[in-house]
Amino acid sequence: MNGQVRIVGAGLLGASIGLALVGKGVDVILFDASKASLRLAIDYGAGRAAASGDSPSLIVVAVPPDETADVVADELATWPDALITDVASVKSGILADLRDAGADTARYLGSHPMAGRERGGPISARADLFLGRPWVICPHAHSTADQHRVLEDLALDLGAVAVTMSPDEHDASVALVSHVPQIVSSVLAKQLAAAPDSAVGLTGQGLRDTTRIAASDPTLWVQILGANAPAVSSVLSAYRDDLDAVIAALEAPEAQGSRRALAEAIAGGNAGVARLPGKHGTAKHFSTLVIMVSDVPGELARLLTEIGELGVNMEDLRLEHSPGAQFGLAEIAVLPEAEKRLVAELEARGWKIAGENA
Repeated sequence: MNGQVRIVGAGLLGASIGLALVGKGVDVILFDASKASLRLAIDYGAGRAAASGDSPSLIVVAVPPDETADVVADELATWPDALITDVASVKSGILADLRDAGADTARYLGSHPMAGRERGGPISARADLFLGRPWVICPHAHSTADQHRVLEDLALDLGAVAVTMSPDEHDASVALVSHVPQIVSSVLAKQLAAAPDSAVGLTGQGLRDTTRIAASDPTLWVQILGANAPAVSSVLSAYRDDLDAVIAALEAPEAQGSRRALAEAIAGGNAGVARLPGKHGTAKHFSTLVIMVSDVPGELARLLTEIGELGVNMEDLRLEHSPGAQFGLAEIAVLPEAEKRLVAELEARGWKIAGENA
C-alpha cells in the first residue's frame, strides 16, 4: 500500500488490519470511539493516533454493522480525497443507506474479509488473520477499476485472496456459508445448557467442531442477522424443510421410504461437503488417516516431523483429545496417492493407525 491508511474501529478486524499493514511499513492511523480500545490497539502496535496534517489515501471502516453506514458517510464528508471501504459482513444494505443519505458513493467501495475469531477486541487481533482467506470486493455502478485495484492491493498485502462479487451476490453467499452456520451452531449448542453432565462428558470432536462458533458475540450477531435477514431467512427455510423430512422419517423409522429419506439426507451432506474448497482454494478429495498420539511432550511434534521427512504434504490436520485419555488422535488429510505409502512408513516407525477414510 502507498500512502497513509486510516482505520476507524480498533476491534478485532481493524486492529488486525493495522498490525499487518504496520508490519509492511505502512503509516497506519487508528481511530476508535472507545479511548480504551484505541490505546490498547496502539500499545499492541496496530497503528498510531491521529495527528494534524494526516492525509489518508485509503480509509477502512471496521465498526459494528449498525454503525457502518453512518461512519462511512462521516468519513466521506471529512476526507474528500480518500477512498473509503468497510469490512462489514453485509454489503447491499450499507450501499443503499449511503445512497439514501446522499453520500458520495463514487468514493466508496465496500469489501468484506472472510476471516474472524470467536473473541473480539484489539487483544485478539493477529497480523496473520487474513492469510489465505477470501477478501470480497463489491463494486457498484459508481465505483471504478482503479478503486478496485487499490482494494486488491490491500488484500494482497494482508495475504488474502481478492474475490469480486456484487453486493447482492455477496449477501446471499454469506447467508449460506457464514450467517446460517452461526445460527445452526448456536441452536445446537443451546441444547447443551440443560443437558446432564453425564451426556456432556461424552463430548467428542464432532460436537466441538459443530459448536465452535457458538461462542460468538450475541450483540454483534443480532446486528449481522438483522441486516441480512431476507437472505438468511431464505436459506433457513430450505434447511427447515430438510430437517422436517428427517424428523418425519425418525418419527416413523419403519415406514416405507423413511430409511431412504435418512440415507438421502446423509448422502446429500456428503455431496455438499465435497464441494468445500480445501487447501489453496481447491476442492479436492483427500484421504484421511487417524493416528494415535501418546499424551507425552513432543509426540505430536515428532509425528509431524516424520511425516515431513517422508515427503508427504499434509492437506489438513485436526486434533482430538478426550478428557482423561492417555492419548490423542491426530486426523491427517493427505492426497489419496500418498496414503498407502504413508501408512506403511508410519507403522514401520511404530505409529498406530486408528482409522483410514479414503
